[in-house]
Amino acid sequence: MRIDVDPTGEAAGPGDLLHEGVTRTLGIEIIDGVWEIGQPRTLEDIQGRFNVSRTVAREAARQLETMGLVRTRRRHGLVAQQKSLWHVLDSSLIDLRLHSTRREEQLRSLTHLRLAVEPAAAEGAARNGDVHARARLMPLASEMRRLGEAGELTEFLQVDIDFHRTILALSGNELFAALSDVVAVVLTGRTELGLMPPRPQPEALAGHEAVAEAIFRGDPATARSAMQAILDEVRDAVVLPGSPT
Repeated sequence: MRIDVDPTGEAAGPGDLLHEGVTRTLGIEIIDGVWEIGQPRTLEDIQGRFNVSRTVAREAARQLETMGLVRTRRRHGLVAQQKSLWHVLDSSLIDLRLHSTRREEQLRSLTHLRLAVEPAAAEGAARNGDVHARARLMPLASEMRRLGEAGELTEFLQVDIDFHRTILALSGNELFAALSDVVAVVLTGRTELGLMPPRPQPEALAGHEAVAEAIFRGDPATARSAMQAILDEVRDAVVLPGSPT
């Protein structure tokens, strides 16, 4: 059923949410190469295919353009863009890539980014973080162990995200802190895609406790090496045999 549009041009009722599904479908098609680079599509094409209002089609187009997946060209409509023009640190785009057929490629890229950033962030947190803020990591690590050993992955994920967000925020580097949403998306994606074991590995739980303790003690070198060890295990889990590293 087509979503009606009121006289002001705004979508009524459920139309406010439809653009998310349209954006997701079209975005993944661009990532997978189904919508080929340089191929144009008009708002009318989108309206007809998904049976949605022009307002919904326009909002989906706006979101795709925000991620750099398409460019609007006069008399052509929306034109799919090559990967070099994508806004690859946009958390919405990362989520789409993780749910595409190219998810392994995206996981590798994100893991390499984390390897470059998070050990340095842990070192910075131990050196620069306020002692009271550093102390927050200890109960987070303890809660991760409790939830992980119980196999409560949904709750574990949220605490894991809080743990890594806190370290990035305490690093003293605003660019590291700005990557918090990126790390949250990749942690969420691994869980949603079934790439986490039913219970986190004991080494991973102990590793987070080691990071928390080192940061709390103000030991930058140990904090860096402990975080490096966590991410080395993540790298080994997501890089397939024969894949480029």
